[in-house]
Parts: sequence; structure tokens; C-alpha cells
Amino acid sequence: MSSKTLSKEEYLTKAKDLLSGNQKPLQLESADFFLVAKERRSVRSYDPTFQMPDEDILEILETAIQAPSSSNLQPWRFLVIKDQELKQELLPIANNQQQVVEASAVIAVLSDIEGYKNADKIYGKLAEEGMMDKDLKDAYVNSIIKGYGSFSPEKALQVAMIDGGLVSMQIMLAAKAMGYDTVAMGGYDEGKFVEAFHVPANFKPVMLIALGKGEKAGRVKNRMPLEDVLTWNKY
Repeated sequence: MSSKTLSKEEYLTKAKDLLSGNQKPLQLESADFFLVAKERRSVRSYDPTFQMPDEDILEILETAIQAPSSSNLQPWRFLVIKDQELKQELLPIANNQQQVVEASAVIAVLSDIEGYKNADKIYGKLAEEGMMDKDLKDAYVNSIIKGYGSFSPEKALQVAMIDGGLVSMQIMLAAKAMGYDTVAMGGYDEGKFVEAFHVPANFKPVMLIALGKGEKAGRVKNRMPLEDVLTWNKY
């Protein structure tokens, strides 16, 4: 095997060519979950003339936030970047991946490591609606604040990334069900992104997701056999 390596930008640029097919993304006739899950692909070429209605983006995000989260604290936060000038600003930060400027929007999925501070707001609503006893609510909220507030920075970040990953997958599946395409991006300079887009210190970037009308389908999925990744009961 050759020892040659690529720069990050070369790697990400070549991925667009290597991982894109010659056909347009498949337009599904059904939003059946299993069909959506199987046909979702990482699409890196988008129609730059197509602009998604804000209503569709909102519907995708409304669906996405039905995802589960640790203690139902819902720490996800979304920065939706639609302005073309801002996407151009993001382009070099994201190693010049062209989907950043071609897609209708780039959704920055962030996770609030201080999301536990919203526990009273979240569980207070349940108590107000009679779905939770007030004394139990108070005890539960106090336990959350004490427990999550004592997390190490590493543990807090781990929880934030797990919850952010759950909602990110929901975004991509919801988008496909609505006839749109996505690609998750981790190849960007997190520090420069945080600085350029004034991201609050407690909001930790999870990933960027390009969202729009795909021009070329991603390659047919190449997955390891299930038996290679599955173990029952114990290792």
C-alpha cells in the first residue's frame, strides 16, 4: 500500500468526485421509513439555482427535534446558513467543499453543554399540564442540575455529541423523506467557524449538514456485512 497522503482539502475535494454517481438522486414515491433509510445517500452536488422554502426547512427541523436526548434535555441548537455571502465565507473554513455554496442551506448542528439549565423549563411544562407531580418535578430537576452540573468537561462534551448525533440523523432522514438531499460534514475548522459565526462558548459544534436539491446521487452504499460488525450478548 502506498504511503502517499492528501491534504485535508484535497481529500474532501476528491471525495466529491469519487463518491458521486452520474445519476440524479432517486426521488422517492413513498416516505416509508425503511425505504428512506436505505435510499439516503451523502450527496455532494446540488442545484445552486434551487432555493428551499423556509417552511420546508422548518418542517425538517420540527421533525428532527422529536429525537431522544439524555434526560430529555434537548441540547441541540441549529444555525441555518442560507445567505449566499455567508456561505461563501464558510467555504474556506469548510476546506472549499463546494456543496457549502451550492446547497440551499447549511445547517450547523450545535449542542449546548449547559442545556441541563433548561431542566425546570422542560419539566415545569409537564407539571403544569398535569403529567408530572410538582414535588417529583422539583426533585427530578434538582437531580439533573446537580448531576449534569458536576460533569467533567469531557463527559459534558460526550453527552452533547451523542445527542447532537441523534438529531443530526433525524435531519437527514426527514430531508430525504421530503425529497431533499444532505451530506454530513466534519471536515471544517471548528475554531474558525466558531469565531466567524459568533457561536456562544457553551454551544459545541457537532457537524455541518448541507441541505438542498441534489444534482448527482451519492455512490451506491458500500457497507461491511452485518456479521462483521455484530456480536450477540458479550465480547
